[in-house]
Amino acid sequence: MGPDHNLTTGRNGHLFQINLSKGGVPKLPVTRSDVSKLGLVGDHQDNSKIHGGVERALCLYSLERIAALQLEGHPVFPGALGENLTLAGLNWSLLVPGEVISLGSMVSIEITSFTTPCQTIEPYFHEGYILRVLQEGHPGWSRVYARVLNTGTIQIGDSVRINS
Repeated sequence: MGPDHNLTTGRNGHLFQINLSKGGVPKLPVTRSDVSKLGLVGDHQDNSKIHGGVERALCLYSLERIAALQLEGHPVFPGALGENLTLAGLNWSLLVPGEVISLGSMVSIEITSFTTPCQTIEPYFHEGYILRVLQEGHPGWSRVYARVLNTGTIQIGDSVRINS
């Protein structure tokens, strides 16, 4: 496989941004973070019944999807949709429940589910159209939740690899 193989498979990328908040959105960027079984150390959610926990420890989204949404006229940006990790260079449609992903040299996670858009992200969509990122209506455009398999530290620029 040549150096252009990733351009067609999209199984390798990098960590563009790490996002934390004391609750709510947008989540704000940090350069590095420790990852525990419950997600990024220092990150908090306003509603723990629908966000967070072991099965929803991390929320991930695609930099390329954010850019495409911007071109559609949505005032979205990395961290605005509540994602903890903004990933670049991956074929986003490959991120489905059951996929295992390596982050840097220590951390591994498993995609557990697609997210359901929450009303808190409404300001970041033209006319509040949050259903634009609902998996059932727009397959391959949803954010995803993940559980943490191996803890460790991550930083901006770390490699990201879909393992299967």
